[in-house]
Amino acid sequence: GLRDFEDLYPVQLSGGMQKRVALARALALDPEIVFFDEPTSGLDPIMAAVITKLIADLNRLLGITCIVVTHAVDEAMRIADKIVVLYMGKVLAQGTPQEIRQSSDPLVQQFITGSPDGPISFRASSKDYRDDLLVR
Repeated sequence: GLRDFEDLYPVQLSGGMQKRVALARALALDPEIVFFDEPTSGLDPIMAAVITKLIADLNRLLGITCIVVTHAVDEAMRIADKIVVLYMGKVLAQGTPQEIRQSSDPLVQQFITGSPDGPISFRASSKDYRDDLLVR
């Protein structure tokens, strides 16, 4: 999807174009495995879908194993064969997208639904921050 842009400098490329160029550079080495770290972060929904489809196509058409670290749960659920949910540095759940969706673990459910209410709390501290700042 980058034809007609080959004369542009990197600074002239959009975020989505930069991600596709980076992927093309990685694929030039003919890897068996490609790691992606938040591949859709900072992209608009359309470009995020383009990148997600590109990752799925790499796996399906070229047989490349793609390992994607992401917080984009919906995208991961659409393209993954296996999902691993991490929490506090530990594996919380692993399985197919369907198995993850059906998990009875409240932590898993809160994460995949994005609910602000659940076992993962975002309460403010009970201490006043000034007490911490003024402690000698």
